[in-house]
Amino acid sequence: MTKAYADLHLLLNVRDAEKVLRAMGKASEFGYRLVALPFPKNFPEEGIQQLREKCREYGVDLVSRVDLNPKTPKELISNLRVLRRRFEVIAVLCESKNVARQAAKDRRVDLLNFPSPYSQRFFDMAEAELASKSLANLEIDMNPILSLDGPARVRLLSSLRREASIAKEFRVSIVISSGVSDMRLMRKPREYAALASLFNLDEALAIQAVSKNPVAIVKRNREKLNSKFVAPGIRIIREGKDC
Repeated sequence: MTKAYADLHLLLNVRDAEKVLRAMGKASEFGYRLVALPFPKNFPEEGIQQLREKCREYGVDLVSRVDLNPKTPKELISNLRVLRRRFEVIAVLCESKNVARQAAKDRRVDLLNFPSPYSQRFFDMAEAELASKSLANLEIDMNPILSLDGPARVRLLSSLRREASIAKEFRVSIVISSGVSDMRLMRKPREYAALASLFNLDEALAIQAVSKNPVAIVKRNREKLNSKFVAPGIRIIREGKDC
């Protein structure tokens, strides 16, 4: 069976439809079937739908994503309350320990992303234990690995080895995303999976991180966003006075 590959973090200006569609054409050629773009919080739903329809012409299923960058846990909770029903994927950019802890334990959060290349990264055993009891995945963007060099790359890879080891120990799923805004840095999913060996992720887990794990997030959330969803495994089949 052919795997469905996904990139849940392609950093493009969603208001530049021409560039987005060029990138979708390239993503399709590379074998991606699901691609998520971060949208502004107030981006109109009709705009997302119009862009999604255009992306389908390239054989790519567009996923709506929002990147939250809250300064406090309270701000994160407030954002989740408003945005969880509007976007298919919610990622939290964890730039403080308090926010990282709150994001890890909140079942409304899909992805824990640590934007700092190598310092102030807060994914530790306490965070992993919280994430293992929720639905949060650890997202690793590959862009810094491609763009950094020298000591900076060495420090980043050291951090990623530690984080990947902790995630495996606590059975926290890992999602590998591109995190690129420059189309020249786009790579095929198996190339990203191969790069994951640099932080000691074995081939099987690396392939899951670009296919099974991100696809599962989208599938689960689309089910929840469906108007007929009641609870996991429970959907409304018929409505009306005769039911």
